[in-house]
Amino acid sequence: MKKNNSITILLSLILFSFLSCDNLLNLEPTSNITTASFWKTEDDAKGAIYGMYARFRNVTNSNLFLWGEARSQNLKQSVGNDFSNMRIFQNTLDAVDAGPSWSTLYQVVNDANLILKYVPEISFLDGNNKNQILAEAYSMRAFCYFVMARTWGGVIIFTEPTEGYIPEKMYKERSSIEDCFKLIKDDIDKAISLYPDNNFITGRNRWSKPATNALKGDVYLWTGKVMNGGNSDFSTALNALTEIESSDVMLLSEFNRVFDYDNKGNKEILFASRFQLYESSNTGYYRMYIDQLPPNPAPGASEVIGVPRDGNYWTLSDESLAMFSNEDQRKDGTFYELYSFDAATGLYSKFYGCIQMKFNGVVDAGSRYFLDDVIIYRYADVLLMKAEAENALGKDPSTSINKIRQRAYGENYSKHVFVNGSKAQNDMEILNERLLELFYEGKRWWDLIRFDKVFELVPYFKENPQDKYRLLWPIGLNILSMEPNISQNPGYQER
Repeated sequence: MKKNNSITILLSLILFSFLSCDNLLNLEPTSNITTASFWKTEDDAKGAIYGMYARFRNVTNSNLFLWGEARSQNLKQSVGNDFSNMRIFQNTLDAVDAGPSWSTLYQVVNDANLILKYVPEISFLDGNNKNQILAEAYSMRAFCYFVMARTWGGVIIFTEPTEGYIPEKMYKERSSIEDCFKLIKDDIDKAISLYPDNNFITGRNRWSKPATNALKGDVYLWTGKVMNGGNSDFSTALNALTEIESSDVMLLSEFNRVFDYDNKGNKEILFASRFQLYESSNTGYYRMYIDQLPPNPAPGASEVIGVPRDGNYWTLSDESLAMFSNEDQRKDGTFYELYSFDAATGLYSKFYGCIQMKFNGVVDAGSRYFLDDVIIYRYADVLLMKAEAENALGKDPSTSINKIRQRAYGENYSKHVFVNGSKAQNDMEILNERLLELFYEGKRWWDLIRFDKVFELVPYFKENPQDKYRLLWPIGLNILSMEPNISQNPGYQER
């Protein structure tokens, strides 16, 4: 009975929140679930937080990867025939084909705003449980605005939920990027002050104090570099990232085990968006798998790949493939190089493509489902951000980097030890290490912006150095048509 009640609360909350927004979500507020009937008990608050995370899947399913990695051009078109995201990968977006909009993010923001408005008035048996829920809502709102600020620049700030049709509250202008980051940082500080301890909730699929400190480090590295916050921001980032090391985290000895479906919530994870068999739809990672093996594949290929799945749309670029060493266990844990028989050479030397091994899902009843958790932050990411902050402050980042390399190279580590160099050299080493460690995890595009390497490393921008406006995404015509006070990002207006 208790389980059924929880499910009812969750479904009710999702429906209520979906129908509480109109303009950005393009939904009418017609729900008969009202604030008077819902926000009464501790179970209502729990249902609200579960609903927020359920909707967060709409952000992490595909969009987070597209916003955070696809434009880095570390992938290229494979032999599949899906061209739906071609212009994202090619960096030729415009207002007509603008990629995924911010609507899914604002839906989650509205969930967080509902929690922050109503949960403080609910009585809890243990006040720490209330503070935990409020902290998670602040963390989630900060993360969503962080994604939006990096993607579109200044966006509309909503700190109150949208409930009913109130035009003066709904149709707002975009705030400045500075105001957006002020909100992000304020929310992070409020969250950290509310978390009752440094622990993780079982499964590590909800925000926690360590995960929020990872977000804080990420935010302050961004503002330190991209917004000229300098050493003050780098110091704040370093302190937040260092604090995480005192929590229950570690690097797993086997890289591939970090991502396995049967190892969700392991100790390398700080926060991941949960996907589960019979509970959620496939993530977008099916696009990087394979729909069928080529004729005469190399021996052992079918055993490694297992059950195929529709996809095969995107594969590693030549430049990305060349970065990985055969002595690095991350290579086999990230992708598999597939070859077939070449009659001209008599060898299995005909290169077919790279098949994604990270986030390759689970096989159930003969079918493959892409339901690995989508990782938001993990400890390896933290160590590399810490190295970045250390280097920015003129400190030696060797210890942080070498923890990553020891795991990656194992018995070959002595050949790959990082040695401290100049700031510029160290930054390049850290950026390269992040590609090897975090490939497919939705980080690379934002890394390239933060390290100021887009125009040096991304093919489109190397060929079009005048297109600085394209560092931000365009706002789609569908959003502009619904939002009369929203203006297009400069540069896209004439296109």
